[in-house]
Amino acid sequence: MKKLIIATRGSKLALWQSEHVKAELEKAHLGLEVELSVMMTKGDKILDTPLAKIGGKGLFTKELEEAMLRGEAHIAVHSLKDVPMEFPTGLKLGVITKREDVRDAMLSEKYASLETLPHGAVVGTTSLRRRMQLLKLRPDFVIKNLRGNVNTRIRKLKEGEFDAIILASAGINRLGLAHEVAHFVPISKDVMIPASGQAALGIEIVDDPEVERLVSVLNDQNAIIETRVERDFVTILEGGCQVPIGVNAEIEGENLHVKAILGMPDGSEMMSESITSTRAEYANVGKALAQSVLERGAKALLERAEAMALNEVF
Repeated sequence: MKKLIIATRGSKLALWQSEHVKAELEKAHLGLEVELSVMMTKGDKILDTPLAKIGGKGLFTKELEEAMLRGEAHIAVHSLKDVPMEFPTGLKLGVITKREDVRDAMLSEKYASLETLPHGAVVGTTSLRRRMQLLKLRPDFVIKNLRGNVNTRIRKLKEGEFDAIILASAGINRLGLAHEVAHFVPISKDVMIPASGQAALGIEIVDDPEVERLVSVLNDQNAIIETRVERDFVTILEGGCQVPIGVNAEIEGENLHVKAILGMPDGSEMMSESITSTRAEYANVGKALAQSVLERGAKALLERAEAMALNEVF
């Protein structure tokens, strides 16, 4: 194969991710030409409605997947946290890259931390997971929806619509935007547990051995293990964008530490769980953690959370 086509969204972050993968693949395979095919997804077009109400994160992948199935592209580069757990026939998850900083971050023009935000501060996020954990920390916060690409969200902050906004540290770091705001403060995972797959890139591919061989050089073993645990946990709980779930696995030497949280979008009820295992036993860890919270009533809690997410005005 002499030419590989990447289907990509047109946002600055999506283009950065695809350009990064293009450069790495061309460096790894002398003579390989990699081309970007830019397209707009439904998730890019509908910016005035929370994702939970219009179908979840799959809205950012559907058009790219359709292009791949039509034979117009070979791979698509996603933020792994936006990749659904199931794939259409003919497509598969071919690569998980090394993770950037997995933490969420607070961005503000006036305030240096979540703790110093004033009573009743307006905080921007569309993530139900972030909303839940922010309200657990500070029930006085006023959480308002924040859609759009990273640059649009920062512009809204600068225009004074929000006292602070919450974004993934990884996206800010990749785009070099930390100095665009007065305060860029990564949030400890003890305060806010990240989303499954956060900070890794997931490369979706057509189910073709040659394509898989070409892209496999970008796999990172630690990221594969950590995100497998996280995605197993979410899959068993059948939790997508419509329910607030945070789960983070971290390899430390030969140990594997996992923390998870789930609950109601308004922070009124939550359940957390953690487990420490060995790296070698990773294949069962996410499932074991999910089983633990299911035995504590997680299924009923998530059903109430989904009903709230769909019926309340968030």
